[in-house]
Amino acid sequence: MKQLQAYIGVTVFAAIVMVLLVILGLDALSAIIDNLGDMEGGYGFTEVLLYVLLTLPRKLTEYLPFAALVGCLAGLGSMANNSELVVMRAAGVTTRRLIWMVMRPTLVLVMASMLISEFVAPPADQYAEARKALLQNGEESFNLERGMWNHSGNDFMHFNVVQVGGVVNGVKIFSFKDDKTLSKVIVARRATYQQDADKWMLENVRIDSFKDNKIERQRYPAYRWQTSLTPQMLEVVAIDPEQLSITSLWRAAKYRIDEGLDARGFMLEFWRKSLAPLAVASLVLIGISFIFGPLREVTMGYRIFTGVMVGIAFRTAQDLLGPASLVFNFSPIYSVLAPIMICVLIGALMLRKA
Repeated sequence: MKQLQAYIGVTVFAAIVMVLLVILGLDALSAIIDNLGDMEGGYGFTEVLLYVLLTLPRKLTEYLPFAALVGCLAGLGSMANNSELVVMRAAGVTTRRLIWMVMRPTLVLVMASMLISEFVAPPADQYAEARKALLQNGEESFNLERGMWNHSGNDFMHFNVVQVGGVVNGVKIFSFKDDKTLSKVIVARRATYQQDADKWMLENVRIDSFKDNKIERQRYPAYRWQTSLTPQMLEVVAIDPEQLSITSLWRAAKYRIDEGLDARGFMLEFWRKSLAPLAVASLVLIGISFIFGPLREVTMGYRIFTGVMVGIAFRTAQDLLGPASLVFNFSPIYSVLAPIMICVLIGALMLRKA
């Protein structure tokens, strides 16, 4: 039984990995073509390749459910074509046992994907975006059309580039009085967070103060900026929700709620990533039900085509229900769970008839 389990596990695992590599290869080629139009300044073709390479870990976690479905259909389908599944069932191996044998290698990939999503993909994405922005804009430029805005109290801040480890390039701070009139504008080339002093140190600073209908300008090589904003807060608001880890998504949602901002988009992505193992398991279950049911005696091409269609339908359902939860104000967890439960229900019903 151990040899049989290992054989099924290796076959399914190899099929899923092969499908995943093909999808990632096609996505990387498309991403390279899309980024060619962004080449400017120091951001050349070599940097485009590096940028695409650094974003692949996040793409891997996104495509795993789809690859698991198609890989399961391909791996089990090849065994079905060779009548291996018929022999296994005739030898007394139950359908439930076969399902567990297929699920085991899938769970290994899911665990690896969760680790990548939590520890590898977020810093890689942040480094890629920061490096791209730095090469396009340079450290000295202040481009208000790019970068990100944030506010804390009466201060409105714009940052060109937010890097890992508490380093920010291209800083503009607009400070307002309580009566909403502009008090001063601080412009700095770079800001570095001083962990021991719990403050930001600005470099190459220019401060324009508005007093009595006149502007006073001062320059400093270094200037301490006191604010409640921390690098952790800045990182979670500077990155798109899909590029954050599960823990960072929860932290970002809490921060936005505390600031009186809308956090539903972050909670939606939090539930998507948290329930990703269930999504993979549900698609693998429906793939197994196809092999033992209606796709038992069809060609490999037809199986793969069916898997692609089901995967697209699953992803489309999540993409439609997610924004719908934001528009109609129902809990995002329901929009994530609905396609999963439908797949589980369909798979269970088809396996009962098999």
